Amino acid sequence: MLKNVIIEDEVIIGNNCQVGYNVVIKEGTIIGDNVRIDDNTVIGKCPMKASLSAFKDESYLPPTSISGNCLIGANTVIYIGSNISQHVLIADLASVRENSSIGEYTIIGRGVTVENHVKIGKRCKLESECYITAYSELEDYVFIAPGVVTSNDNFLGRTEERFKYLKGVKVKRGGRIGANAVILPGKVIGEDALVAAGSVVTKDVPPRKVVMGSPARVIRDVPEEQLIENQKFYVG
Repeated sequence: MLKNVIIEDEVIIGNNCQVGYNVVIKEGTIIGDNVRIDDNTVIGKCPMKASLSAFKDESYLPPTSISGNCLIGANTVIYIGSNISQHVLIADLASVRENSSIGEYTIIGRGVTVENHVKIGKRCKLESECYITAYSELEDYVFIAPGVVTSNDNFLGRTEERFKYLKGVKVKRGGRIGANAVILPGKVIGEDALVAAGSVVTKDVPPRKVVMGSPARVIRDVPEEQLIENQKFYVG
């Protein structure tokens, strides 16, 4: 039995789903089989746009889609236009903005913010309280540690020119970013690269290299045993 749940028109909910107290599921949302949604969560929220926002108005956003066997935590907000693949876990207090996609078996940790127009691949892990800025891309097997901050505006909100240069970060397949690291706009973390905790990345990081410091500099190769193809969970 659904307790204080609001389900709007044209919502599709699959078989064997569990929906907690005070959940709101907005119009047109599609939810697959065996999905669990915990208390006080909102699915399919429409975005708000400030009058001075850098983002353009979008006249149409597709319905939110959550595939089968997903776990959605309490007090989580998933916006309209989000596409969540199978077996994804989105923990308590997380937020996934519009026009973002999350690949299968990925974990979005407690309090994580995924901004709009973000693409996240399969089998990634985003740990608690990290921030993924708009227009970013994380390829498969990416690891983001707690407190990581990414950014997309080199002009820090000043001048009209900034609108032409908004650019998120890209973390290529198997890239890893340590706790409390900061990644500046438009930077690319190479395949299987490692950014050490507390680093500030001001330049692209080469594949399979460890970088450290502020600004981050290459210090050595990533150890062979840590490369993605040498991990037991690697499935191609």
